[in-house]
Amino acid sequence: MRLILIGPPGSGKGTQAKLLSERQGLVHFSTGDILRDAVAHQTPDGMRAKVFMHAGQLVPDELVNDIVRARFRGPNKPQKFVMDGYPRTHVQAIAFDAVLANEALGLNAVVFLNVADEEIVRRLSGRRSCPNASCKAIYHVITQPPKVDGVCDKCQSPLTQRDDDKAETILNRLDVFHALHDEILRHYQKQGLLVEVQGRGDVEAIYANIVKTLTAQK
Repeated sequence: MRLILIGPPGSGKGTQAKLLSERQGLVHFSTGDILRDAVAHQTPDGMRAKVFMHAGQLVPDELVNDIVRARFRGPNKPQKFVMDGYPRTHVQAIAFDAVLANEALGLNAVVFLNVADEEIVRRLSGRRSCPNASCKAIYHVITQPPKVDGVCDKCQSPLTQRDDDKAETILNRLDVFHALHDEILRHYQKQGLLVEVQGRGDVEAIYANIVKTLTAQK
């Protein structure tokens, strides 16, 4: 099975990709993991990417595509995989199509975890973090609240809300997601690969729905 998993930030795609990897025997690739692996192995492309990563900038499409292409080339290329976070642009999707075609690795499906923007804001804006560097516990005001409001259970530090978890920032991230991924979804829909799964509810129920949907595709 060869899959791409797409979903907005906070949709749970990383969790589902991990479950698919563990239970279906798939190699789990995330953009971050691929880039960090290239940096760790000090490949020429990895060293180029390191400059952007250390500056907190997005690694350019062309460079990410080169790193992915290198990972899917040769005798050690993965035969079964789930991609998580790549491709993130239409340009990357086209490049990945070419990589898979060259390596005779056809995709089985592209799974879109559909979660409404309002639900994403609810999930992410409710997160609270412990600022204690030796603790870093994470809570959620609705689904996993601390015993004492605003206080870490483990070290009693006052909990904080990261800038990334504030509603305005989340909405900006969702705008970026829709601007980039709506075109990607259309790209895979035209190829007959796109399947949609509702990403709201219990983690295990969502996983079961993904597997059921993929089974129906065969």
